[in-house]
Amino acid sequence: MIKIIAMKRTIYTLLLAVATPFLINAQDLTDALRFSNFQMQGTARAGSMGNAFGALGGDFTSVSINPAGLGIYRSSEFVFSPTFGQTEIETNYHGNLMTDNKYNFLFENLSYVASLQPKNQSETGLININVGIGFNKLKDFNSVANILGHNVQSSFLDNLLENANGEDPYQGWSEFYEELAYFNPDTETGADLIYEEEGFWRSDLQQNPFDENIQNYEHSQRKSISRQGGINEYSLAVGLNFNHKLYLGASVGIVDVTYKESSSFNEWDQQNIIPRFNEMQFDRYLGVNGTGYNGKLGIIFKPTNEIRLGASVHTPTFYNLYETFDTYMYSNNTFEDIGDVEDEAASRINDYDYDLETPLRATLSAAYIFPDKGLISVDYEYVDMGTAKLRRGGGGYNFVDENGDIAEVYKPAGNLRIGGELLATTNISLRAGYELYPSVYNEEAFGADQPNSESRLNVFSAGIGYRTGGFFIDLAYRHSFSESFDLLYQAPSSGYYPVPEMASFNEANNKVMFTLGFKF
Repeated sequence: MIKIIAMKRTIYTLLLAVATPFLINAQDLTDALRFSNFQMQGTARAGSMGNAFGALGGDFTSVSINPAGLGIYRSSEFVFSPTFGQTEIETNYHGNLMTDNKYNFLFENLSYVASLQPKNQSETGLININVGIGFNKLKDFNSVANILGHNVQSSFLDNLLENANGEDPYQGWSEFYEELAYFNPDTETGADLIYEEEGFWRSDLQQNPFDENIQNYEHSQRKSISRQGGINEYSLAVGLNFNHKLYLGASVGIVDVTYKESSSFNEWDQQNIIPRFNEMQFDRYLGVNGTGYNGKLGIIFKPTNEIRLGASVHTPTFYNLYETFDTYMYSNNTFEDIGDVEDEAASRINDYDYDLETPLRATLSAAYIFPDKGLISVDYEYVDMGTAKLRRGGGGYNFVDENGDIAEVYKPAGNLRIGGELLATTNISLRAGYELYPSVYNEEAFGADQPNSESRLNVFSAGIGYRTGGFFIDLAYRHSFSESFDLLYQAPSSGYYPVPEMASFNEANNKVMFTLGFKF
């Protein structure tokens, strides 16, 4: 019997860091990034100008960036922003290209601002007290992806077999993986995908299960992934205007999270060369719901009428998250004596509570106003994703190892937002913007290169606005794109099994935003 000795820090473990969590209760760095890393959404005006509103204000999107922008308002306002979006993901796995799309209709902003003037108002001292309430969308998870590969030699079952062949195999078994894959003759349950032979756990995909370097038959793999949900921030904010020079603001935010991920993974013998094995399927469902809270402080200063300088700081968002998780396995095998046999097994639904503390954020902003012509604005946002913390898991679990992994894998990043506006006529404005969100992955972690260290998100935007009297309408188009790499399943941590290849994901998002607003 070959003993499979786990290597704690290998490139295979590192590659897992960019994959979907595989183990039950596997709250890890993937969860921390999923709910901590977001790109600002809001009104169509801000969206068309790269959301560079940290020094501009006068738009409810700025409450999620720099609440001092609320002090810029000179009148009360009600706005809402419906959005139509399309997300396209192209995948490349073993040279096979697949493309899929998902369309969504969403509301990304709904807000009300009340502008209050103190008694005995003058043009000095405290001029305005503005109060705002509403929501901005921080992240949209909705997408679908399909991945297909032929002539593959690694298998989803390899990691299960490594666990089964470990030093203390049954202690490492999971009721959501190994126990589903094994057919138990006593209970007649299980998918019959792994079995014991001569004291060694193997699968029918293996050509040479008793050699030190195991080789699998070439076969085909397919995976489909569907994600739904989003992150919304509901804010109550106050902005103060002093002398039309100094603006101060503060906000309290309640963040609502909904995330659902369903995946189905298949392996099959397309060439009809594997004895007994025909196909297998592994389905996985993950659902996360929760709420969090945060606070923001900001300042905007106008040294001249043309120049605005802004700064803001965001506390971490403190989430309480509730997760549900379940799995399913299926197999189709052909036996000489009885023919085709189908087996299946489903896990129980597991639920789990834990807390997440996202990183602190800080933003510096500047804007220049060209009187009666337009403006240009820039935001620089600093966030250190390596400071995210998982906390207070079920049963008092403290996530010490997982938080160490977060600090090792992630790094600080500087997000850049640039926007401009041109006053084409008294009533019509033309706008454009750009956003850059660099990778938050270190180049190296655990002594190995990270495949996503060069990944980045680019966003280009443009739009038009019309304002007259107490009414305005804005239209924006946003196009974003990014490339990332991921495993389809967990890689074994030893060197005895074939190394799985990563798939590339090229994601493009096209979005049309509308905002209708009323001033009074």
